[in-house]
Amino acid sequence: MVRSTGVTSESMRGSTVLVTGGTGGIGLATAAGVAGLGARVGIVGRDTNRAEAAAAAVRRNAPQATVDVFVADLSSQAEVRGLAAEVSSVYPSLDVLVNNVGGYWAHRHVTIDGLERTFAVNHLAAYLLTDLLRGLLVASTPARVVTVSSHTHATGRIDFGDLQGERTYNGGHAYDQSKLANILFTYELARQLNGTGVTSNVLHPGVVKTAFGGEDLGRMMRAMLPLARPFMKTPARGARTSIHVASAPGLAGVTGTYFVNAAPKRSSSRSHDKALARRLWQVSAELTSTSASAR
Repeated sequence: MVRSTGVTSESMRGSTVLVTGGTGGIGLATAAGVAGLGARVGIVGRDTNRAEAAAAAVRRNAPQATVDVFVADLSSQAEVRGLAAEVSSVYPSLDVLVNNVGGYWAHRHVTIDGLERTFAVNHLAAYLLTDLLRGLLVASTPARVVTVSSHTHATGRIDFGDLQGERTYNGGHAYDQSKLANILFTYELARQLNGTGVTSNVLHPGVVKTAFGGEDLGRMMRAMLPLARPFMKTPARGARTSIHVASAPGLAGVTGTYFVNAAPKRSSSRSHDKALARRLWQVSAELTSTSASAR
């Protein structure tokens, strides 16, 4: 019994769940949690050895579970497309997509597609993967899209004039922008999917002890992190809201909602700007060469 979420150990039996960024931290804890609830789980990671090790850890936690490994670097749009094609060939249905992958980089990095890495990984990967799996999700209804954001979205701004941070780059600003983008995307997707049987919700997991920012943390964050760690959640606690939103029977018809500590909460006023969401959707479509307008 997962008491904090109000769901039973059988509540996801027969369901298939795909978790991006599933090789560590919140993603791995989420994969283990839904596997423990009876779901078949697909773990997405960019390193084969880490992904296989994560799958083995989930199987140890839930020996009855079927755990699949998908290897893709989601900073690359070609690999996102390859992942979507592989998932669609392996899974006849997909009940839950958990857009969990994300990161923080103190300095500006450019992806193989020529895009700023924070925006590409934290937002565009979720946008593109969800778009590519949209048909499978609709065909699998009832289904859910769960996207992991952050409370820092409240200080985020979508700077369309310098979206890729080419003129000025600040790691914190880039991260906050991407987390606001997660929520704008979630709400616009919920509007588009209204009536299809697919829900779209977003969450803040809390401040969690993970390898967050480990590739390029920056001097200030590196100094502050040891002081903050004692007050951070464990990955298992951080994953509780993701597991709840992915699995709770009472949320079957709930969509376009932001969750904190497994409970609905109002996100920032800016995140509810429909015109901003539509413009972001349009720009995201152009950057990923998908359908050029909100449906």
